[in-house]
Amino acid sequence: MERVLIAIALVVVAVVVAYVLQRRKPDAPSAPKWQIPAQLDRQDFRAPQAEWLVAVFTSSTCDTCAEVMTKIMPLDGGEHGPVVVEEIEYHTQKDRHKRYGIEAIPLVVIADRQGVVVQHYLGPINAADVWAEIAQLRDETTND
Repeated sequence: MERVLIAIALVVVAVVVAYVLQRRKPDAPSAPKWQIPAQLDRQDFRAPQAEWLVAVFTSSTCDTCAEVMTKIMPLDGGEHGPVVVEEIEYHTQKDRHKRYGIEAIPLVVIADRQGVVVQHYLGPINAADVWAEIAQLRDETTND
């Protein structure tokens, strides 16, 4: 009889352990925690009066950043153009990277005249997509 009670106790313990193990959820996969700024202070950038700001957060040690800048620069209309492109390079402008919480690069941010970020691109870009986005935003502003 004693062996039967021990066997029953072992079965009960095994069932409880199996139930607990089945109910445990695995840890969620880790996810990046970087943020995209929702607002830029246009006074922090050259030509704050420009209709559109394309801010490109980069680093001089990043090859992809250099490629992104090459693709984005043709959008720059100069100080008096409707679109101004500005590079914010990490090693020379750490304060602005820190101010906007930039932890991943290259980051292209398109902001309107009030500094509201209306679009962003993180990582390598397709220049045609960015140019099309700027054109669409300009058309929407013109038609408003």
